[in-house]
Amino acid sequence: MRLNQTDLFSEEAARLVVPAPSNQLLVSDWPLSTAGLSDSWRELLSDFWRSPAGLILDEKLRASLAAGQVIFPHSPYRALALTPFEKVQVVVLGQDPYHGPDQAQGLAFSVGAGQKIPPSLRNIFKEIQRDLGTPIPSGSHAGALERWAEQGVLLINTALTVEQSIPASHSDWGWEVLTDNFIQALAVHSAPKAFLLWGAHAQSKASQIEALNEQGRHLILKANHPSPLSALRPPTPFMGCGHFGQVNRWLEGQKKKPILW
Repeated sequence: MRLNQTDLFSEEAARLVVPAPSNQLLVSDWPLSTAGLSDSWRELLSDFWRSPAGLILDEKLRASLAAGQVIFPHSPYRALALTPFEKVQVVVLGQDPYHGPDQAQGLAFSVGAGQKIPPSLRNIFKEIQRDLGTPIPSGSHAGALERWAEQGVLLINTALTVEQSIPASHSDWGWEVLTDNFIQALAVHSAPKAFLLWGAHAQSKASQIEALNEQGRHLILKANHPSPLSALRPPTPFMGCGHFGQVNRWLEGQKKKPILW
């Protein structure tokens, strides 16, 4: 069979099509499903999306998706799905998702299978090794932190979406209102929790937690962000902070299992 010029161009074009990133949020994904989330998370989400801030954020995200913007991650509620509200023992606050294709999977600091470990997560693993003697993870799933989430470590960013290649692009869109509600609800809850606040952005949430920390039941630990730009910077460098061992000793003091970091 002879191919004409149109056929040849069509075949060439088909070979040049770049597949969509596996972690891209699609128009058809919105509004996000809350199936499988614990009742407490679902109630907080329902209240937020009916609020003025929620309605504005919904409008912005719908418009962005309709305009064809590439937004990550595909599953913004994944941290909530893997760590039910009542099972949260440790809260690790990030800022916004990774903005590269196939990286962000809905868990702060975590990346998808097969992805190179980002510098901040590499420093986290180095500090765990220094603190606890645990080997730095290797293999295709080394940077995927579901193993922490399933032990009660809530890995939550304060903004749950980001546009490709534009860090912090969805900060101040309204996500922070929702995640502040999460932080306050967790702090009010009677079960003691450890809050790990790394960097100025996470530490800006400290006052919310401290105001609700009756009888000092929560453990609040602060250090610089694990980014190479700040991990060694005084006065509270991340490297050497010892947070992982402190959390485990605190959990053991409450007759709970330590986290397998």
